[in-house]
Amino acid sequence: MAVLELAGMEKRFGGLPAVDGVSLSVDEGEIVALVGPNGAGKSTLLRTVVGLEKPTAGTVRLQGDAITGLPPHRVRRAGIAMVLQTPRVFAGMTVRENAAIGAMFGGRMGEAAALDRADDALGFVGLAARGDDDVGTLNLHQQRFLELARALAGRPRLLLLDEVMAGLNDTELRASIEIVRTARDRLGITVIWVEHVMKAVMDLAERVVVLQFGRVLVDGHPEVVMRDPGVVAAYLGTAAVAGTIGSTDLDAPAATTAEGGDPAGPPGANAAAVDGTAGTAADGAHIAGGADGPVADGTGGTAGAAGAAGDEVS
Repeated sequence: MAVLELAGMEKRFGGLPAVDGVSLSVDEGEIVALVGPNGAGKSTLLRTVVGLEKPTAGTVRLQGDAITGLPPHRVRRAGIAMVLQTPRVFAGMTVRENAAIGAMFGGRMGEAAALDRADDALGFVGLAARGDDDVGTLNLHQQRFLELARALAGRPRLLLLDEVMAGLNDTELRASIEIVRTARDRLGITVIWVEHVMKAVMDLAERVVVLQFGRVLVDGHPEVVMRDPGVVAAYLGTAAVAGTIGSTDLDAPAATTAEGGDPAGPPGANAAAVDGTAGTAADGAHIAGGADGPVADGTGGTAGAAGAAGDEVS
């Protein structure tokens, strides 16, 4: 059964189409990664789903019910929660109280029951021992886990994650992957997440949807998608396709290309690569002769993890 159905979704800023006719169906229990070059419309698409941006055209259905254009609080109560890359915590409250807000708002329960639900959610993300601490004592990555706990405390049917794994070290990345997988397995939550860290995508996603210029480029199994010539061209430039398709780098099981290239620019310009086995590029190298091409190895997040979150068109 489809949990989320998008039909002809468009979002324009002036004359610029950030999302351009996206149609997508996500079944119950799926873990779907939404990837693509910077500016492809990934975050904007999620924001139109939850009501943070009003779509220019198209329809959104949650388990068959139309929710297109509803304000965020109504979308949340309908069963969709979203976690942004930059944490938005409630200052002056404890970690436990922050998590309880998710249960009270999304789960529509009283304070006592919400605090119990908050304890469960904090345990889920490894923050049970910090429940009575002031939220300001958490570091950035712990605040991200708190944001996830607050979303889970409301027991959403669909969880949208926007680059929540960016900048995590290897230990934090593995923990995040396990939290998302366990949320699906134990709580039955469907997950759609925008991600730049290809190591996480390949480890966790059961399906990958690639956006380019606001449109769906490819939709399918992660290993198949990441070898698609159109995807390679979108990340590395069209001139790179002939030299990379069929090469040992792309044939390596853990080696994938990753986000960061400008599909409209010179081949490889400003492109970034992620290689779980150090197979595609060496640290600090440029890609396909492009300038300023950063490289990540998948163990510490991707380049540009400190960039703006959520509010930009990406």
